[in-house]
Amino acid sequence: MTVYEILWLFLNGAFSGWVLETALAAARRRRFVNRGLVNGPFCVMYGIVLVLLSFFCRELTGFWLFCGCAIVSTVAEWIAGHLLEQLYHEKWWDYSGIRWNLDGYICLPASLVWGILGVAAIRWGNSLWLRVFHLIPKAFGKAAVWILLCGILVDAAATMVILSGKTKAAKGWERIDFWFAQVSWRLGVKVYGLVNRRIGNAYPRLAVKEEARDKTVFAFGCSFYKVAWLFFIGAFLGDITETVFCRLTAGVWMSRSSVVWGPFSIVWGLGVAAATVLLYRYRQRSDRFLFLMGTALGGAYEYLCSAFTEMVFGTVFWDYSQIPFNLGGRINLLYCFFWGIAAVVWFKGIYPAVSSRIERIPKKAGTVLTWIMILFMSANVAVSCMALVRGDERTRGIEAVSGWQKIMDERFDDERLMRIYPNAIKVVTE
Repeated sequence: MTVYEILWLFLNGAFSGWVLETALAAARRRRFVNRGLVNGPFCVMYGIVLVLLSFFCRELTGFWLFCGCAIVSTVAEWIAGHLLEQLYHEKWWDYSGIRWNLDGYICLPASLVWGILGVAAIRWGNSLWLRVFHLIPKAFGKAAVWILLCGILVDAAATMVILSGKTKAAKGWERIDFWFAQVSWRLGVKVYGLVNRRIGNAYPRLAVKEEARDKTVFAFGCSFYKVAWLFFIGAFLGDITETVFCRLTAGVWMSRSSVVWGPFSIVWGLGVAAATVLLYRYRQRSDRFLFLMGTALGGAYEYLCSAFTEMVFGTVFWDYSQIPFNLGGRINLLYCFFWGIAAVVWFKGIYPAVSSRIERIPKKAGTVLTWIMILFMSANVAVSCMALVRGDERTRGIEAVSGWQKIMDERFDDERLMRIYPNAIKVVTE
């Protein structure tokens, strides 16, 4: 699919989700309720999930397609619920009254519905929406996509700023009143009130008890700086672990790094950071619970990473086709169990010790070091992506024309990329 087709599916999925949610809410409350997080007629989460399903479930059929759609949608709903809680310290929906739920964010009946809707969208909805898109004049269709997308982005940004500001937003208007005309001030206050009233009306949010924070301690609790340090530590330790594992199982020292500079595995780093954010509140739960959650989330995460790298870079960095109980060679049951074991070991053994040591770092020094590492890793990931993209272009016989292509050919030729990514397998497309 082209970029415009992907964006078109996102817009249609977001709009269709808004229609569905609004209709269900209206049926329950006997009046119109806008269920979108943004003010426009879009439920952004539905659009994101539809795009994810379109890419990551395209290889599945029949019962496995239903399972894939249900799992991806449920994981997305669970992650979205926790992220909203992290941002606003409130719950935006609650399934606590339904059996087989997890903390009110997901439940089995809803997951089954997501599976049915996902199958319908993948088998019939996508093809219908794409046919409509191709009937629209090309220039007009592209312009419409960008206008709608920019509208959603502006709408979402404004909504997030207003909601995150809460009472501070009104005071902020007063403090910067001299920068604006009186009309602008009144309009801003009206928008602020409208958004808060509408969101509160559409989503009966439940207050969530916050963890007491010690502002004198660097990276206290599950803060941004703590998660950033866990990402770097996880990326480094993950690369070392995989390198040693290859030595023990295959008898060779092999680079397992995800980036061109340094021993860092981005998959492990993101996995450690994401698992900590999502499972932090469950860290005191039983080993069985953490194992099951780690198995499910780890398997889904590894599958998404495999599909994403193949889609973007035309490269598969691991292949489990020869291992029993695998799914498309992207994941297998044994390694999913490893993710579950890792979740238990992490929260019950490693995390408390690592967390306490991170919090001992002096606050000013820790803040400066964090941003230095973020800048370094951002540049590292950007250069690595360009090197991989250029490597894929060379495989397809595309000549270097622009400056960055020539630099990549000079600094990261096929021989060097093979040393950095010895396990990478190019995917041949017709």
